[in-house]
Amino acid sequence: MAVTDVAILKIKEMILDGELAPGDRLPPEKELSESLGLSRSSMREAIKALEVIRVLDVRQGDGTYVTSLEPRLLLEAMSFVVDLHDDASVLELFAVRRLLEPAATALATAHMTPDIIENLRQQISSVDDKTSVEGLVAHDLEFHGAIVHLAGNSYLTTLLESLSGHTVRARVWRGLTEENSVARTLAEHKAIVEALAIGDASLAEALTIVHVSGVEQWLRGWSQASEA
Repeated sequence: MAVTDVAILKIKEMILDGELAPGDRLPPEKELSESLGLSRSSMREAIKALEVIRVLDVRQGDGTYVTSLEPRLLLEAMSFVVDLHDDASVLELFAVRRLLEPAATALATAHMTPDIIENLRQQISSVDDKTSVEGLVAHDLEFHGAIVHLAGNSYLTTLLESLSGHTVRARVWRGLTEENSVARTLAEHKAIVEALAIGDASLAEALTIVHVSGVEQWLRGWSQASEA
């Protein structure tokens, strides 16, 4: 299991044991890492991950607090990080998305207009290296949702929106753990838009396959590394 996962498990145990409750302030990073027998770097990554999924609230100049969510919800939110690599269904969802979304993108090509293309470009330009992981994932959902909607098939759109919603947490975790995730995502989005702009459905479809497959391959690799 990855060291960050171990740190998250140990914080989870503190909540289960009653050492931490909603609203409580965590001990200082140095003290916490020493008491749990973990490095400060792994503890820092764990805190960052738990902040993204709203288990912890990091207040600059004040400290890190457990959020006000009830214990059951806190534990459910934490569980997905550790259990992600054991859940084959997430990989299966990505596999289905890889089959359907490129086809939807190809269908959407025929419905593109200059205004739509410009809007997609503006969506991409609103994100940069300073954008938070949450901001990047929000952009990713909006970008793909806009294209899929233009496929003109309401059943396909609804199905893909459901698939996309169930893969959000994996995409957040990729953003936290993979270097250059923002730059890579934006470059792939730009390539898809340019293919749509010239009306090349086959190219847009192929680029979408590569884009969706990248997340699937990362998740598979991360899962295997976590199990090692």
